[in-house]
Amino acid sequence: QVQLVESGGGLVQAGDSLRLSCAVSGRTFSNYAMGWFRQATGKEREFVANIGWSGGTSYADSVKGRFIISRDNTKNTVYLQMNNLKPEDTAVYFCAVARTIWTSGGPYEYWGQGTQVTVSS
Repeated sequence: QVQLVESGGGLVQAGDSLRLSCAVSGRTFSNYAMGWFRQATGKEREFVANIGWSGGTSYADSVKGRFIISRDNTKNTVYLQMNNLKPEDTAVYFCAVARTIWTSGGPYEYWGQGTQVTVSS
């Protein structure tokens, strides 16, 4: 059974930083791309960043230069370092694991339960 557990969300002020973590079990983590997505209230879920099985990364334009995705295959964990946070970054953040091995991104098969990030102005 594949499980993803996010942590690290919280309430911060604009300009602050947060680091989200997503621990994965039940899958050979190093073989799979991982992604971060977010969903603000009343909006559709949107792509934030992903990291391929080999370490290549891509970002949404809205977070490029502020967020950094990374992975630690020894800990089966993917991270999202979020810097210079803005109120528009407020959302529930989800991590996801790709459906097939050895890809640079999605489609994604399993999802975490989400962690709330709230940025006050």
